[in-house]
Order: sequence, then C-alpha cells, then structure tokens
Amino acid sequence: MTQEIRYGVIGTGMMGLEHINNVNAIDGAHVVAISDPDPQSRKFGKNTARLEDDMVFADHRDLLAAGVCDAVVLVSPNHTHADIMEDILAYEDLNVMVEKPLATTVDECRRILAAAAGHKGIVWMGLEYRYKPPIQALIHEVSAGAVGNTKMIFIREHRFPFLPKVGDWNRFNRNTGGTLVEKCCHFFDLMTLIAESKPVRVYGSGAQDVNHLDERYDGEVPDLLDNAFVIVDFENGIRATLDLCMFAEGSRNEQELVVTGDVGKVESFVPEAVMRIGRRFERTVAERPVSDDHVAYHGLHEGASYLEHVDFVDAIRNGTPAKVTLEDGLMAVAVGQAAHLSIDEGRPVMMSEVLG
Repeated sequence: MTQEIRYGVIGTGMMGLEHINNVNAIDGAHVVAISDPDPQSRKFGKNTARLEDDMVFADHRDLLAAGVCDAVVLVSPNHTHADIMEDILAYEDLNVMVEKPLATTVDECRRILAAAAGHKGIVWMGLEYRYKPPIQALIHEVSAGAVGNTKMIFIREHRFPFLPKVGDWNRFNRNTGGTLVEKCCHFFDLMTLIAESKPVRVYGSGAQDVNHLDERYDGEVPDLLDNAFVIVDFENGIRATLDLCMFAEGSRNEQELVVTGDVGKVESFVPEAVMRIGRRFERTVAERPVSDDHVAYHGLHEGASYLEHVDFVDAIRNGTPAKVTLEDGLMAVAVGQAAHLSIDEGRPVMMSEVLG
C-alpha cells in the first residue's frame, strides 16, 4: 500500500527534530504540522520540517483540531505525557506514537492506558532501542537458541551526562520520573523482552556522585542519579543486571548487552555494531559486524528511530497492531520506579508493590 501518511510532531526539542528527520526519510510519509510552546523550539521544528507558518502551533490542541494529520508523535517533556496523551486519544481514529518513557509514574501510565481503551487508531510505544541493529541481531540469536536456555542478562550503559533541555526540565526527578525511568526504561524493556517473562523483584544501588552538583536552578540543586546497579529477577528464574554510569565519556561503546545461557553467550556492542557469539562446549567465539542496509537515516540512534517509524507506518497502512505497546511502556516505567524505591529505602522491592 502507498497511502500517504501525514505526521504531526508535538514537541520539537532535540528528540522532536530527530523524529522529523526520520519521518521525512520514509517514502510516503512526511511531517505536515508541529507544535511546541517554546518559540525557539517552534522555529527549529518549522525549519527542519520545512513548514509554512499556518502549520506551526504553540498549543498541541490547535494542531489536533486542525485535522491535518493521520498520525502524531508525542515528544514533549515526560511529566506532560499523561495530559497530552488524553487530548490526543480523544481523536479516536488518530494514530499516535509516544516517545519513552510513557509517563513518570505507574499511576500516570495507567491514566494513559485507560484513555487508550477502545481507541481505533494505532497506539505505539516509542522504545526505539529495540530497533538498534546490533540489539535486534542479539535478540534474534537468543530467540533462535544461540545461548540455549537463557539464564542471565547483563546490560551496561557507560555514557555522557544528561544534555541540557529547554527550561532545564530534565534536571529534576519530579519532571523525568528519575534517571532509572527517564534513561533506563529502554533497558528494562529490553530485559523483559529477552527474558519473555514478568519481572517480580528489583534491587537497586545508586547515587548522584559527579554530575550536575555545581548547577543551581532557582537555588535548587538537580537530584538526578548519575550511576547505579540494578538487579531484576524474573518470574521464570532469569536474572538481569543493569550497570549505569553517566560520567563515562571515555568508553569505546555506550552500550554493551550480554545474554548467557546453558550452552552459549551472545554479546552486542553499540555503537561499534559488533556481535560475538560464544559456544560453551566448543570454547569458540565468533565475531561479526552488524548493520541494516534498509536504514535511510541513521540519526542519533544508529538507525533505530527510522526502523521504528517504518514499522509504525506499515501498521497504519495495513491495519495491524502495534509491535510495541503501552503495556510494554508501563512495565518499563514500573521497573524503573521500583529501582528508585529500592535505592531510596535500601531494600529489595517486589513488583507487586509498584503495580498493585
């Protein structure tokens, strides 16, 4: 099918511009309208999408009311997601992708799920790390039996600190949900996807040791964790660990994923785009580069956002369900919320405490 897909983008900060560039690289899809309350962000969005003034809005409700879009992408600050998603979902035929995290708390995620009940359009959770080619390749190998029965999952992210955002909204947990929700929902989603099971217990240890300590916003010091270890136990016995450090610019790879089973191990490295498959009994390790020739725009996530939008567009055209759901988004937020509670109280947290 070649149905033209007209997008609106709500929120045109850094990630909003990333979505615009990815959408406009897809055949038969383009951004026709944007909205953002910040004048400078609107200017960047207008120029990136190459729009006329009448398709540039300060208020997302005006964009929705214009009726010019088949789909919208919500890329506003985390703490605004619940309210704006309720406005979007009032248009029952509108297709929507919401950027991670779904919201800042489980309660707000549930508000969104309630608003989406019975919605006729596609509702897609934006967790694009699933689409990074080296990670997709790892998931494929594990699913194909390369490690045997999966027993352990390890994810390391060693990277730079949080970037500045408009109004510095991302400097405080009350706006982001906390580092383990804002940043690490990606990794908790990947753990759950690979484990093919429900998380049941979470233990975290973390702190703010280096980043943002010399910053002041209206006299207030940012309260974001910049390093943590998180252990997640799953219902089927699989255990997963996250190793996060956000003052580790001197790293060869920003992300390393390792899945180990009873017969082998698969490792994947991003952005190096290399995968290694180890065979336990043969004591061999095979290494190969990983890429995806279908990526037309690589952007900030090694082509992941492009591949995500390709699937979203295909779902709209073919009337097929979302491959990444709001329930996936809720669970990723819930594990992050449990990890923060564990750190705050110095104890393991059962997922039932967070999910009810």
